[in-house]
Amino acid sequence: MGRGVREDRQRTKNRKEGRQREPKQDLQPEESSESDEVEVEDIQMPCALAMYDFNQCDPKRCTGRRLARFNLLKSLNLAAKFAGIVLSPIGECSISPADRDFILANGLGVIDCSWNEVGATPIRKLKATEHRLLPYLVAANPVNYGLPSKLTCAEALAAGLYIVGEKAAAERLIGTFNWGKTFLKLNEEALDLYASCSNSKEVIQKQNEYLKKCEEEAAAVKSGEMDLPPGFSDEDESEEES
Repeated sequence: MGRGVREDRQRTKNRKEGRQREPKQDLQPEESSESDEVEVEDIQMPCALAMYDFNQCDPKRCTGRRLARFNLLKSLNLAAKFAGIVLSPIGECSISPADRDFILANGLGVIDCSWNEVGATPIRKLKATEHRLLPYLVAANPVNYGLPSKLTCAEALAAGLYIVGEKAAAERLIGTFNWGKTFLKLNEEALDLYASCSNSKEVIQKQNEYLKKCEEEAAAVKSGEMDLPPGFSDEDESEEES
């Protein structure tokens, strides 16, 4: 076989192998198939949203930074003043519908810091005087799914908006994440209870009643006293596990 023919066949083989090795899609690091983001359209909020960023979290997972990229909130440096209400662990009372007018006029903020470093984070040095706690809620984000109170910035802001009567805004905000609807579904009963209150004291009362109900339901399921859905029984579950 001539040298020229061999070289032509080798080049043809290399081209075929090169085409086979080419990826079907060139994904960017923050746009992988496991991305938890959805496309954001022009979303309007009823008030200013802000975030104090302590730079303790993974930027690629930070929901607050994503919201800031789409101009849904303003990222504040630690020396900046914020006249609105900040959802933070140093609050002395819970956010409630009584805060609605103040929030609509001055804004709602969150603190972005690692849950593992909350105790060592100088939150009290922030130039924000109005701090509020969030009542009991369950996280739906992929990192802390199912854990009580360990919410992302987006979940916290959505919960705050929902409680003060801005349910539609809460749905739009959290809807920018593909797990956002799950957060609202997991907490719908609790959020509706809190939103029906008049003040912080009532929110805490409803929270305690809700927690008691959850504990009673869990105990009933464990003891087999609660009615299970048709076609489901503890025996069926045991057979599947064996």
